[in-house]
Formats: sequence, structure tokens, C-alpha cells
Amino acid sequence: MNSLPEGYRALVIGATGTIGAAFVELLSADPRCAQVVRLGRKTAPALDLTLPESIAAAAHAWAQGPGFDLIVLATGILHRAEFMPEKSLEALNPQQLLDTFQINTVGPALVLQHFLPLLRGDGLMAVLSAKVGSIDDNRLGGWYSYRASKAALNMLVKTASIEVARRWPGKRLVALHPGTVTSPLSKPFRPEARPPREAVADMLAVLDGLVATDNGGFFSYAGERLPW
Repeated sequence: MNSLPEGYRALVIGATGTIGAAFVELLSADPRCAQVVRLGRKTAPALDLTLPESIAAAAHAWAQGPGFDLIVLATGILHRAEFMPEKSLEALNPQQLLDTFQINTVGPALVLQHFLPLLRGDGLMAVLSAKVGSIDDNRLGGWYSYRASKAALNMLVKTASIEVARRWPGKRLVALHPGTVTSPLSKPFRPEARPPREAVADMLAVLDGLVATDNGGFFSYAGERLPW
């Protein structure tokens, strides 16, 4: 990450997930990176997107430190044992919508609230979203909860980026589409996809090339600016 200061500090939220772990691995291998802090449900302090108090407490625990030059939020839910992505209106149910929005939208909103102030200097925060959350790009329909929650996440990122530009000029907040990565999230649909390390290396290259005017953008792992 040549665009960040020598000895930069990075924070990865969702560090125990497939993509989050790859971010930790590659950032830790960067000789310019002085420290990579990991946060997730099983870290100390723990950060659970379904528990607002844990988000606030985790931020408070690091608020007394020197801050971070890079923060990556690498979390998300598409399915679990109780539900799969909906293919029709008949498949909609309130609990699935609520659970998906909690992890993909509400939790990340609170992460933005509590962790954006911990960026220092011309720091950068990247939030993993998904191309299927693009309203303009939606051609196939289906996957109601996931699409809607990621579209809402995109709006949160865009809205927060405007406040970032006003309050902390130089800092950048962007949404990232990682592509389909081999992980538990994509396994039921594409058991073999892109290796996590490859996807993360691509995303880090995109982040390394961002400038101040890219604040509020939505980018693919290939560097393409995606439509909202």
C-alpha cells in the first residue's frame, strides 16, 4: 500500500471471515504496514454486528490509540441454515429481511458511526458491498433481502462520504465489490470461484490507487466504477 504512510496502521473488521482473514494476511505481509488490528465476534474486544453495544465498546477500546490509516469492513450475510436467497415474492418473510438488514446494513451503519472518527490524516475506509446491490445494474431480480440490504448499505456509504468530505477533508470512504470469492457465502451457488487472496490482492490494488476525489465511490475489484 504505497499510497499510505510508511508504518501505516490497518484495522480489519470481520477478520475471521474468509475475505477478512485474507485482508489480514496480505496487510500483515506488507513491510510498510506497522500493525494490523483484527476485530470480529471472537476477538478481544469482540465486535458483533447484531450487538450495537459491542460495536461501540470495540471502537472505544481503540479510541485512545493513535488511530488508523486504513479500515476495512469485510462482513456480510447471504444465507444461513434458516434461509436461502429468495427467488420470488412468495418466498419473502419478515425475519429473513430483518436478519439480513441487521448484518448487511444496520450493523455497518453503526460501524461507520463509531469507527470513521478513528481514521487519521488522509485515511481510507473501505466497506465490502456487492454488485447485486446496484439498483441500476439489476437485470435478473430475485435475492430480495440481499440486494435490498446491500443497496441500503451503498446509500449509507454515499451519504456518510458527503459528511466525511465536509468534516474530515482528505479522508476517503468507498464501497467495494469483491466479486465471487470461494467462501461459505458463495459455496451453494459457485463452489469454485476466485481464491480469497487473489480477490483481496486486487481490492488492495484498487484501494492503493484511490485519490481524494474518489471519496464516496463504488468500485469493483477490477477498479471499475460501478453504478449505484
